[in-house]
Amino acid sequence: MTTHKLPKLLILLVVIITSILLVSCESKEKELKKPVINLMAGASSSSINPGVGMFIAGDKPNRRFTGIHDSLYAKAVVIRKDKELLALVTIDCIGLLYPDVQKIRLKASEMINDSLISAERIVVASNHIHSGPDVVGIWGPSQLESGVDSVYMSEMIQVAALQVKKAFEAMQPAKIYSVNGEFGKEWVHNICEPNEIDRSLQLIQFTNNNGESIATMTNFACHPTFYDAVQNEVSADYVGAFYKDLSRSIVGEHLFFQGAIGGWVQPEKEDQSFEVGIKRGTELSAEVQRLLLDKKELKNSDIQFRNEVFELPVTNQGWAQLAAAGVIKREIASTTTTEMAWFRIGEAQFITHPGETPPAYSFISKEMMGEGPKFVIGLGLDAMGYILKPEYFEPDTKLPHAEYLTRMSPGKEAGPMVLAKIEKLINKP
Repeated sequence: MTTHKLPKLLILLVVIITSILLVSCESKEKELKKPVINLMAGASSSSINPGVGMFIAGDKPNRRFTGIHDSLYAKAVVIRKDKELLALVTIDCIGLLYPDVQKIRLKASEMINDSLISAERIVVASNHIHSGPDVVGIWGPSQLESGVDSVYMSEMIQVAALQVKKAFEAMQPAKIYSVNGEFGKEWVHNICEPNEIDRSLQLIQFTNNNGESIATMTNFACHPTFYDAVQNEVSADYVGAFYKDLSRSIVGEHLFFQGAIGGWVQPEKEDQSFEVGIKRGTELSAEVQRLLLDKKELKNSDIQFRNEVFELPVTNQGWAQLAAAGVIKREIASTTTTEMAWFRIGEAQFITHPGETPPAYSFISKEMMGEGPKFVIGLGLDAMGYILKPEYFEPDTKLPHAEYLTRMSPGKEAGPMVLAKIEKLINKP
């Protein structure tokens, strides 16, 4: 009996193994035949205007809005290549602190609810306008009273997260182009170190299959402070005028990313009228349009991303005292948690700086990044004040405005720490 059953069992076993191998081969063949997802991009924006009577961020505290001159925006672009996905968000405000950036990222990832995008892949930056609402706390009715409107903050965070979701849903096949130039020689100055200024104007444009713009991304360094301490109406300053003029000529969304403006890159304010800010924003728009005529398509569109969460040293006790008093809603002691990110889209590289860094740090970042388009995103993922070179803190420093700038800085150790993180993120194997 047993000798007759053995061949039958062997035949059955061979049939089972062969079937398994065939199914496995078919699965692998189907996997190989899956279409590669080429570059895709989508963008969205919405206004985030504060209410009349809310506190104005910038210059002296206890100043309130009397009206709206031009709208503030939250804007997002989402880019995908194969299974790699990245979102970039820019907010018209003086500077979002890390805890609020985290709220936007988490809410956006929850809204999208897709394993392709994680919260850390959503990079949120601020434009540092001085005619927007207090989103930090230090421009309230007094030094010990926050100027943040909690209802507005909740609504703004919701709207910003929603733009990421809308941009994600709007993704379509795209091409990526880049071009760069210089701008602002006549009216942008470093009033502390005149010979140290990054005037580069770096552009990225995503277009659809019809050649229409999905989104343009502009990186330029200059404080948007034309109206600071003078005008009491809501405005995105020259950035708002730039958006408005560019939208007349180019379809799609337009996103402005601030550069390295610390130590102290300011515009020539002339008479600080709305007309002057509009003039300069329109000039920036004209130069962007001119440069885009010579844009070049990038050779590839692969996405890479790396980030690091770390403890930034805080030796300025003023920050800790404001946090302890609840004026700033953030944990600050001898350190505070922050984050930086480096990422690449094709040959284009990006590095975030968690505050207002000096132009020297922009030059160092770009030198480390090497060839190709290079973006330095100031106030990216955080807005921890002025992150300065150590010489600003020397007792005998001759640098103008050092007393004010160091008072608004986390401290002497923050700059070297940020430089170390820049090098680590860019040069990590």
